[in-house]
Order: sequence, then C-alpha cells, then structure tokens
Amino acid sequence: MPRNGQSAHKNEELLKLRDAALQLGISFPTIKQWIYKKKLRSIRTAGGHHRIPQSEVDRLLFRTRGRTEKERNLVIRRVSGRNQLVGRIDAVRISGLMAEVKISIGGQQITSIITASSAREMQLKAGQTAAALIKATEVMILRV
Repeated sequence: MPRNGQSAHKNEELLKLRDAALQLGISFPTIKQWIYKKKLRSIRTAGGHHRIPQSEVDRLLFRTRGRTEKERNLVIRRVSGRNQLVGRIDAVRISGLMAEVKISIGGQQITSIITASSAREMQLKAGQTAAALIKATEVMILRV
C-alpha cells in the first residue's frame, strides 16, 4: 500500500532498501532514518516491508553525491559547463565505434551518442549514477 496516501506510478520500479541505499551512496541505517523522518517516500508491501520508488532515488541522487556541499561541487564542477543534470544510466549500447547512453533524469530520458572507447574507459553500465553535461549555444523552450 502507498504510504501517506501517495501512490507510485503503476509501472515504476520499486527498490529494496539496500539497493536504494547503494544507488544513493548512503548506509542502510541512514535510509531507514530518512524514511522515518519522511525525507524519503516509501511504499509498504503487503508484508509490511518498505520499498523505494526509483523516482525517489532519482530525486535524491544529486544531493547524496559527496558528503558536503563543497565535495558535491568538486564532483560535479570539474569542467566549465554548468548545465549538468544528474541521473541514472538506463542503458549503454555499444556498436562499432559509437555508444548510445540513455540516462533517466527525474522521469525524463536523455540519450547521448559518444565514442565506444569513452564508454569503455568510463566503464559505463546501467544502474550507475551519471551526469549529463549540456553545452549548447541555444536552449529552446516548448510549452507543453
């Protein structure tokens, strides 16, 4: 049953606490505390176990990279570009010299085409946390 009247999307993946903690880079006791303090939304199974919607993990990914704000800034801002979106790698498909990398960010998906050697060098795999760096001379807004 959903907790506090909140419902998860029907097809959304629900993670066990240990898996969610691993993705967020936090300990098992910390994730339990976040649930009790309502910092992290969970859904209870029929057996009373907590499950974490993938969207909740995605929402917190940036906040948990690095222990302090200074450390987070060092991790994210090693390049001059500031349009960085942190998310989770959904898929890496390598074909010949190129690789297609799909990153899920807040329920949206960004696809990037990079060299296969770069994907191998970075050891990109589905489930890992990654940042999409967007460098463009123009950003267009579309009202939806």
